[in-house]
Amino acid sequence: MKPSLLTLTIGGFCIGMTEFMMMGVLPDVAKTLAVSIPEAGHLISAYALGVVIGAPLMVALAGKYSPKKVLIALMLMYGVFNALFAMAPSYPLLIATRLCAGLPHGAFFGMGAVVASKLADKGKEARAVALMFAGLTIANIIGVPLGTYIGHNYSWRLSFFIIAAIAFIAAGSIKKWMPALPAAPNSSFKESTKVFKKPEPWLIIGISAIGTGGLFTWISYIAPLMTQVAHFSANAVTFIMIVAGLGMAVGNFIGGRLADRYSPLETTSILLLSMIVSLLIVSVVSYYQVTAVIMTFVTGAVAFAVIAPMQMLMINAAKGSEMLASSSLQASANTGNALGAFLGGLPIAAGYSYTSPEYVGAGLAFIGLLFCMVLMQRQKAAQSSPALTPMRKPEVKQINQQQVYPSSI
Repeated sequence: MKPSLLTLTIGGFCIGMTEFMMMGVLPDVAKTLAVSIPEAGHLISAYALGVVIGAPLMVALAGKYSPKKVLIALMLMYGVFNALFAMAPSYPLLIATRLCAGLPHGAFFGMGAVVASKLADKGKEARAVALMFAGLTIANIIGVPLGTYIGHNYSWRLSFFIIAAIAFIAAGSIKKWMPALPAAPNSSFKESTKVFKKPEPWLIIGISAIGTGGLFTWISYIAPLMTQVAHFSANAVTFIMIVAGLGMAVGNFIGGRLADRYSPLETTSILLLSMIVSLLIVSVVSYYQVTAVIMTFVTGAVAFAVIAPMQMLMINAAKGSEMLASSSLQASANTGNALGAFLGGLPIAAGYSYTSPEYVGAGLAFIGLLFCMVLMQRQKAAQSSPALTPMRKPEVKQINQQQVYPSSI
């Protein structure tokens, strides 16, 4: 592993702990704040909203700075806001600091994905991007379960102080090992936004914003699903989060290789279809502990396998504006986070079972799949229509030349 890519993995690990640990400690946070679990789930949505706001904002502010300097600054911000979140004494302040903690998330992953693809060997770009996102999966194997255990047995605030420390370590590793890559030639934010005049980036954003909501309807309420439906003890949630993390690690590994070998769009479509099937199975088998654990692994694998293909899909569709487009994809993915947490909580608040969010998630993944179908049709039309025109023009030109200059043959 290249040290430069390892720095991105460390940053991904830190972000993964922040994003997913909240799901594991959600009952503890709700108890501390004396609010319901769906209300505590607004902290998940607040973070996601911060990502949506921060992704384009951070890219715009980055301007002509080199990726190395920007990535360091983003990790420092991440450390500061997570420390403030850990110290916030009231629910409104927790919401505010949680939102601010999400601001650097999208820009870090968006810019990191472009940097990783440039540092990668030819033909292994998606694998390099997957290596950065491996930090998320490692976080779900080690960091999230550890943070969940600390949250259950000591204090969830301590868990977020640990995240802040890791963010500062990530900033130091980027400073030491990341090469000083030049700023993007198209550094004008206004020029970069021109990519969104095309429908393709918007379709990819739709796939990400809605399709990934299936993951977050499931993971946002996995703790009550396992304790209230499968009847695991609260301490068993740590083990279950490890299983989910292992599935995510396997899925991320597979997704990167599939996207390098096959079309990123075809890979994304198949994985979204698999997510629909997986979530429907979860809703049925979660009453039984063994099958609940098995499907935790499978669903985690399917959900994370789609990340690298979607990222490469956006990078390929936004030549010249990769930084902004890639960051926007992260923002849209966290729109899926907010949608999943919010919409998944509605049937629970209405009195339905903790399996009900899975039906909402399957519906969101299906809508994402429809966007894939539209994009696929547009790509087929773009490939077939220009092929006819260039074939005719040279033939006509050649015939005319032969008629006008017969002696030249």
